[in-house]
Amino acid sequence: MKNASIVELFKEHQLFEKSIILERYQYLKVGGSIDTNIYYIENGSLKIFLLDETEERIVRFGYKNNLIVSIDSFLNNKPSELYIQALKKTEIQVITKKKFSEFKNSSNERMKLWLTILEDLVLQQIEREKDLLISSPKERYERVLKRSPQLFQEIPNKHIANYLRMSAETLSRLKNS
Repeated sequence: MKNASIVELFKEHQLFEKSIILERYQYLKVGGSIDTNIYYIENGSLKIFLLDETEERIVRFGYKNNLIVSIDSFLNNKPSELYIQALKKTEIQVITKKKFSEFKNSSNERMKLWLTILEDLVLQQIEREKDLLISSPKERYERVLKRSPQLFQEIPNKHIANYLRMSAETLSRLKNS
């Protein structure tokens, strides 16, 4: 099931409880905090990252029409080391875990939807791990470009370079070749 149809289902069942507008560089979540909400990005873009000493390690992005969640905190109700920060002014809709749990537990069909969402997250994570294990910057760039072309229109190059574990200069060379 695609994000668009999942979001329509969420809207139809009035799961979105509130809207939040984040200004550029404002944090939605900081490391060490618990966040069990599901977010739908109406407009704007976010980066999800960890801090390694003083360096950011971007692990995911969210942009218009994406659902994002601090999945570890969502699943175990414990603090997560993930940070979620707006890259530009961003409008998001919020679903609380309580409201989502009531929704998914109300029928077998909805529980199957939840399992489909989890399976998709696992597959995305496997793709991300493959990207990190591939030693060639060119291959990493080509894989992500094929999988997520919209990323290159929504996210600044310096953040994409961080995500791909390469310098901004290397990314620029790859894009121009």
